[in-house]
Amino acid sequence: MNAKLALTSKPRERLKVALTQIFPSTTLPVEVQDAIIETATLRHYEAGQVIYLEGEPAESVYILENGWVKATRMTREGREQGLLFLRPVEIFGDIATFTGTTYPGTATALEAVDVWAVPSETLLVLVKSYPDLALAVIRKLAERVLHYIGLVEDLSLRNVEARLASTLLKNAVLHDGQLIVPRRDWTTYDEMAVRLGTVRDVLSRAMKTLETEGYLKVDKQTIILLNPDGLAERADR
Repeated sequence: MNAKLALTSKPRERLKVALTQIFPSTTLPVEVQDAIIETATLRHYEAGQVIYLEGEPAESVYILENGWVKATRMTREGREQGLLFLRPVEIFGDIATFTGTTYPGTATALEAVDVWAVPSETLLVLVKSYPDLALAVIRKLAERVLHYIGLVEDLSLRNVEARLASTLLKNAVLHDGQLIVPRRDWTTYDEMAVRLGTVRDVLSRAMKTLETEGYLKVDKQTIILLNPDGLAERADR
């Protein structure tokens, strides 16, 4: 079960900051912020706990404040397909709310996370009254559409090695003059395979190929990108 955290002035201020990070191009009116903060519930989930299930009524929109969350669908064959891998600060569960459908995937905490659950009805009422908020929501939904277009392109036009190279480059950070991809506790080959739309064995072979050919080095805590330019070329194949 998730734990609902008691709201104090400090968490409320954190939510206000999170809202400005989600909608940076829009100055939300004070009354909009107050309405969201007044109705939002702060919830905590441990790794592996389900936030909502595919097919459930979209009763809330969620704001991810801490930790990582994945949204997935299950194929008829029982294989998990990653839709979104979210880091703070991000909004999710919004598509179902604004299309009036059920949640299109299952959202699961990958590690200990704190999320704000905002009642869907609150946002639906607010977007009708505040055009700036409505435009900000439209931009967010448009970004999500572009993400899914990219996902379809990856799955249909790129092989696993190309998808792996592209994902590594997108998540790389510079550390001591070297590009690395930090590996979190949940960054197992199984979870990486879900993210890339493949299975563990295929991903393992692709990773080994790129490592053998000198593109990267896999350590326990990091993946070191030895040849970023070469990886970029592999990502375009």
